[in-house]
Amino acid sequence: MDALSDVLRVVRLNAAVFLDAEFTAPWCVGEPLGVEVCVEQMPRAQHVVIYHMVTEGSVHIAIRDQEPRFAEAGDLIVIPSGEAHALGSDLSLPRAPGERLIVDRGPDEVGQVRHGGGGAVTRLVCGYLACDSSLFNAVLAPLPRIMIVSMREGAGAQWLASSLRFSITESGAQRAGAGTVLAKLSELMFVEAIRRYVESLPPGQTGWLAGLRDRFVGKTLALIHAKPAYTWTVEELASEVGLSRSALGERFTTLIGQPPMQYLTRWRLQLAADLLRSSARSVAAVAAEVGYDSEAAFSRAFKRELGVAPSAWRQQEVASA
Repeated sequence: MDALSDVLRVVRLNAAVFLDAEFTAPWCVGEPLGVEVCVEQMPRAQHVVIYHMVTEGSVHIAIRDQEPRFAEAGDLIVIPSGEAHALGSDLSLPRAPGERLIVDRGPDEVGQVRHGGGGAVTRLVCGYLACDSSLFNAVLAPLPRIMIVSMREGAGAQWLASSLRFSITESGAQRAGAGTVLAKLSELMFVEAIRRYVESLPPGQTGWLAGLRDRFVGKTLALIHAKPAYTWTVEELASEVGLSRSALGERFTTLIGQPPMQYLTRWRLQLAADLLRSSARSVAAVAAEVGYDSEAAFSRAFKRELGVAPSAWRQQEVASA
């Protein structure tokens, strides 16, 4: 899981736009695309993940072309792709436009939704997590279109869920900073959900997350992420994890979708992009830090992967900030 933490740290997961939602049966609402909801508060978001934490009652949820799913109190619903979807006690009812039901509040406070026919109560904490496209491509794209993860068991999960409820209460009392607290808790909740999903993957599953759980590929990922600037070879990685060169190459490529050295190169360039964006270091210094002996070789690799030279990429990032 260290590689997962590493990726989440570099790709900059950010949370914002929270809702304290209370619905009473019968009810049904339609939720738009996450990027549409977040366009004002997170205009630079390349990708938006939607989540709903069920704190009371139960809910049906559906997205296009899939059978409805069911969640109850203690479940976290995650929509990794940020797709439009419907929520309700009865999904056959007309869908009220969810975005029009929101009662906006002050800055850093939580919006409220109150809707329904007066029957059984369902309460949700709803939020949005913005991330780079690199996170979606590497980690989120292979995930199910709807994930329902039980947060009822385990000390960490219970603490996060109760903390979310507490923060909503704090917001109701109009205490400052509730939105900021919720943002940090939501990032933790998302990471916990991903960890639980990895642990539940069936045998034979492929993808970056499945690779984390594999005895040999997971250790290879850990080695690469622990020392990305080191001059790794497939032979040395294979020796470290206890496989032959060919066996590791085949196993890694099957699970991750690319050979170990290609993965290492792309990860170095992702780290370099983060350094260019977050620091004033020269291109030469960044190149050396991520394992390149030559600034020219680094610039060629960076342009091949990201489409522009490192200095031009940095200028674009500064201009759009």
